[in-house]
Amino acid sequence: MQAIGVIGAGLMGNGIAHVAALAGYDVVLSDVEQARADAALKTIDKNLGRGVSKGVVTAEAAAAALARIAATTDTARFSGCDLVIEAATESEGIKAKIFADVCPKLSPQALLATNTSSISITRLAAATDRPDRFTGLHFFNPVPLMALVEIIPGLATSDATKAAMHAFATRLGKTAVEAADAPAFIVNRILCPMLNEAIFALGDGVGSVADIDAGLKLGANHPMGPLTLADFVGLDTLLSIMRVMQDATGDPKYRPAPLLVKYVEAGWFGKKSGRGFYDYSGAEPVPTR
Repeated sequence: MQAIGVIGAGLMGNGIAHVAALAGYDVVLSDVEQARADAALKTIDKNLGRGVSKGVVTAEAAAAALARIAATTDTARFSGCDLVIEAATESEGIKAKIFADVCPKLSPQALLATNTSSISITRLAAATDRPDRFTGLHFFNPVPLMALVEIIPGLATSDATKAAMHAFATRLGKTAVEAADAPAFIVNRILCPMLNEAIFALGDGVGSVADIDAGLKLGANHPMGPLTLADFVGLDTLLSIMRVMQDATGDPKYRPAPLLVKYVEAGWFGKKSGRGFYDYSGAEPVPTR
């Protein structure tokens, strides 16, 4: 495996492209707009530069990695890729449309993966022409810094595909855990209800943003408070995951907090939109409640 395709040049997509290129893969990074693909290259360049300044990577390795990435809107360029990873919006409908467009352009041997954080892998695989070569490959934000990747086989995923994904994760320098194709897999199955409960607590007036975050950081020894983490995950993404879990299980314990729904309706998605439980417009984040 030498050539990797990444669909979606947003936060997760550009991070996946970054680590793949740094591991020596040739990368085709696509988005629906060339400006967004080009902006992702600038972000990757900036992040590689940070790695150089911290002594994590050499300037030569960073330059070589950036040169391996081709930013494009032309998905036909995936024809030479050994593995294509979809990292688009957490919407099953959008992902299905992407697979319908991309699958006819791939080589018969190419593997296909999705970076979904909650949607059924088996159901997504059924929307492709290669369910045996399809798997979940869930990275965590920020991809260059987070050591974990979840590998989620679908019902039809072959043993050879699973083995290839484990080898890929190892070459990226990641630690892989294998999760069953259950709603939200391992990490988000446990993490997202905790974040959602913190939002319930905020909405119920149990504590302020600052006090809830400080309480979990100091009382549970978490490196980041749950409301800060929710802002980093993206409140729209968190809401999507909670709804997937509630719809799939029918269990009311996964009901999204009303305040989470309101923030998403307001367009307050967290750090990426500049406002969530914190206001990010200044030099330092300021709690909004």
